[in-house]
Parts: sequence; structure tokens; C-alpha cells
Amino acid sequence: MNPRGGSQQTAGTRLLPSGRQYGIACGSQTATVTEVGGALREYHQDGRDLLDGYGPEDMCTGARGQSLIPWPNRIKGGSYEWEGQQLQLDLSEPDKSGAIHGLTRWRNWDAPVVQHTEDSISFTYTLHACQGWAWILDCRLDYHLGPGGLTVRTTAMNRSASRCPYGTGAHPYLSTGVTTPGAIDAALVQVPGRTFLPVDERGIPTGHERVEGTEYDLRELQQLGGRHIDVAYTDLLRDADGRARVKLLRPDNSGGVELWVDGSYPYVEIFSGDTLPQPHRRRTGLGVEPMTCAPDAFNSGEGLIALEPGQSHAGEWGIRPL
Repeated sequence: MNPRGGSQQTAGTRLLPSGRQYGIACGSQTATVTEVGGALREYHQDGRDLLDGYGPEDMCTGARGQSLIPWPNRIKGGSYEWEGQQLQLDLSEPDKSGAIHGLTRWRNWDAPVVQHTEDSISFTYTLHACQGWAWILDCRLDYHLGPGGLTVRTTAMNRSASRCPYGTGAHPYLSTGVTTPGAIDAALVQVPGRTFLPVDERGIPTGHERVEGTEYDLRELQQLGGRHIDVAYTDLLRDADGRARVKLLRPDNSGGVELWVDGSYPYVEIFSGDTLPQPHRRRTGLGVEPMTCAPDAFNSGEGLIALEPGQSHAGEWGIRPL
């Protein structure tokens, strides 16, 4: 695939597991986004991996680089009530008896050629009513590479006759350029969250706790070590531009990668990858998940957005090489 434009659908005579592959580039930066899920499969600068992604011959695992619509993270039991209506989603995480990461990440997204330039590409998808979801959303993903890195804009409009619950997120895994098991243990990490959401055995929040005095306090740059983390952070410290930033740096602090979120993302999930079903992918990258709402927001209401008919919501996050 030519990373500076065009798409590739086949390897030889076979279709690729993640569908058509679309490349964008800016200077020494290149990225590949896929038809399946409109997912960010890889991102490089000067040939250095900025993401722990997956290959063109591979199926996406661990939600790597996928966008999560119309909810991020988990819904307890896949069940929720909305304005007097009880809804039951398919259990996409059967081992935890829950529904996880929305409804669009395995769908084929459209990428019109007119919206594919050397440094940007836009995907659209219409999510129609289905099991446990009674509304229609027009969804759009805009990827743009610039001198300051990658920007991702997610937009959704409610095309239904009634208002609907909504949340969104994304699931990239940051990389220091080394993707061997345990590679992130020696890495330096900074997470600007002052509060974390402890979870039960099903990954559902049980409350809020301040990070002070806990292993989850990563406000200052420090070595990750052997910490096992799979929780959401909120009460994010933001810079003057309104962005909150998560950093993953090489052990010698000689460079790395940063993920930022704008004000529409009050939560970030940090996942050290210890429970991934593929042992060789555990702790090879750091999952950093921008989220507009808390886990299980369809039940708790925490951060949940109510989209009126015709109303849209947009948010931006991005990745910057360091």
C-alpha cells in the first residue's frame, strides 16, 4: 500500500481481514486507516512505531485503534433503561456477561475518494436500529496528519424521531517503538487524572477514588513498572489550551508519544494489557482510551449525552510524536 494515497483491498487475490487500507502522510509521518471500523491500524514517524497496532494480514484484536460508538467501554449485563424503555444488547463480552465498545467497530465504513487527500481522510457510517439500540445515527470520522501529529474528529448526528443516549471513545495502544511482551514496564508514563474509577470483577465502576497514595497516581512522569491498570481516570488536569495529555516515553526519556483529548473527553481509560487473550500481545503497548462518558454510563448516566433529534456531537483527540 502506498502510504501517501490510494487504497489496497487485497493481498494477492485475497481480501484483507480489515478491508480496504487507506494511507495518509505528512512529512516523515505515515498512518493507515481501515475500512472495517474506520480504525487506525498503524502510525509511524521516520519508520518508528508510535502505536502498538496490527498488520495488514491480521484481524484487529484488543480493539486496537478502533472507534467506539455509541458507547465506549462496558454496559453491565448489556441492559439499560432509556426514557421508560428497557433495552437488551447482545452480549459482546460474554465472559463478563456484558456489552463492550459500541456497535460500529466491526462495520464497514465508507471512505469517499473525494474526502481522501495526501494528509487526511474521512469515513462515514449510518448506524441503524438493531438489537438493544432503537435509533439512527449518522457517524463520521475525520483523520488528519499535520506537522503537530495526528488529529481525529468524531461526529455523530441523531437522525431519529426521539432523543437517544450517546457516548464515544477510541482505543489506540501507544508504543515506545518496542513491542515485545513487557515492553511498557520500563517505560515512563504520565496520566493527568486526579480521580480514578475502581471496578468490580466485571469491569463496572463501583465509585470514585482520589489517586493520591495509590498505584494509580501517575500525575508525575514515572516508570510504569509492574502495575496492572485497567481503570478510567477523570478530573483531568488540563493545559492552557484545554487539552489533557497522556505521555508514554522511552526509559531514558529520549522521546516517545503523547495522546491528547479536548474538553469533550472528560475520561481516559488506561489499560496495561494484562488480560489480553493473546499472551504475546500483553504489555506490549499502553492502551489509552479517550471517552466522553464513564464506563456503564448507559446505566449510571455519568457523562452520558442525550442527543435530541437532529442534534450532533463532535469531539477531537490526537497523537503527537515526542
